[in-house]
Amino acid sequence: MNSVVEISQRARSAEQKAQRRQGLLDAAETYFLEVGYEAFSMAQLAKRAGVVKGTLYLYFKTREELFLTLYEQSLIRWGEVFTGYLSGSMTSKVYAKTLYSTALADGSFLPLLIRLEHVIEHNVSIPRLIMSKRVFIDQVEAIAHPTSTSLKLSKVQAIEVVKLMGVLLIGATRTDQGPSLDNEELPEDVQNLIASFSSEPLFVKNAVRLIEGIRAETTPDI
Repeated sequence: MNSVVEISQRARSAEQKAQRRQGLLDAAETYFLEVGYEAFSMAQLAKRAGVVKGTLYLYFKTREELFLTLYEQSLIRWGEVFTGYLSGSMTSKVYAKTLYSTALADGSFLPLLIRLEHVIEHNVSIPRLIMSKRVFIDQVEAIAHPTSTSLKLSKVQAIEVVKLMGVLLIGATRTDQGPSLDNEELPEDVQNLIASFSSEPLFVKNAVRLIEGIRAETTPDI
C-alpha cells in the first residue's frame, strides 16, 4: 500500500514540475516577445513569474539553456504549422513563400534561430546540446516527409532542402536588420538596391534556385 502511495506522490510531483516548467517557459516567451534577446533578464523573468531567481535555475541551468528550450518549442510549433499548409503538389515558389511566411508569423522562432549557433549553443552543456540536436533531427525528418510529397523529391533530397532552407532563412532575414528608412526620401537607385535585399524576395528567389538544383540532381533515395 505504501509503495502505491509513494508512486502516486512521485507522479503528481513530476506532473507538477512539468507544469511549473511550462509555466516558466510561457512567461519567458511572453517576456522575450516584449523586450527581445539582449534586454532579457533572468531576474526580471523571476519577478514576472512570481518566483525567486534561484527557482529558474532549478529548471534551466543557464539563460541560454532557457533560450534553447524556447527555440526547440518554437521549432516544433512552427513545423506543425508549416507542414499543415503543405499540399500534395506545390511549386517550389509556393513552398518557399509558405515557409517564409509561417516562419515570420511565429514571433519567437526566427529571432532564436538567428542566435542559435553563434550565441545560444555556446553556453549550454554538451549533453543538453546533444539533446537539442536530436530534437532538430526529428523535426527535419518530420518536415521532410510532407516536403518530399509536395515537391516530388526523394527522401534524401527533401531532407537536404529542409536543412538548406533553415540556413537560407537565417541569411536572408539578417538583411532586414539595418536601420529603418521607411520615412526617408532616398534616390531611386538606392531604393531599388534596398528593395533587392529585402528578405522575402531574397529568400524566395534563392530558395527556388536551391530546390530546383537539388531536384535536378540524381540522388538515390534510401
